[in-house]
Amino acid sequence: MRSSPNRLVATIFGAVYLVVGALGFAVTGVTGFFATEGGLLLGIFEVNPAHNIAHLLIGAALLAAGLISTVAAQTVNIIVGAAYLLLGIVGFFLVGTSLNILALNTFDHFLHLASAIVLLGVGLAAERGARARLSSTTV
Repeated sequence: MRSSPNRLVATIFGAVYLVVGALGFAVTGVTGFFATEGGLLLGIFEVNPAHNIAHLLIGAALLAAGLISTVAAQTVNIIVGAAYLLLGIVGFFLVGTSLNILALNTFDHFLHLASAIVLLGVGLAAERGARARLSSTTV
C-alpha cells in the first residue's frame, strides 16, 4: 500500500468517511430520514440520516478498494471523485429546495469539491506517474 498513492488515499478517505457517517447519527438520530435541513456535524456540515448512510457507503467502498488492490482503489477514487464533483456543483442549486434530500449546505459543497479534486487527481494521475518512473528505470 505504501507504493500506491491510490490505495493510501482510498484507505484514508474511506476511514474518514466511515467515521463521519457514524458521527452524523449522533447529531441526527434516525428521524427525518430525507429532511431538507439536518443536524450540524462539527458545527458547520448539515447532515440527515440519508446523508449519513451515503457517507457510510462511500467510506466502505473506498476503504475496501484501498485494501484490495491498486486497480480497485484507482477505479473507486475516480468514480467517487466524479460523483463528488457532480454533487459539489449541482448541490449549490439544491439548497433551499425540496430536492435537497441529503440536507446539503454550502460547507458540504466545498468539502465535496475538495474531495473530488483529491480523489480525481490521485485517481487520474498518480499511478501514471509511478508507471513512468518504473519504465524509465527499467530501460
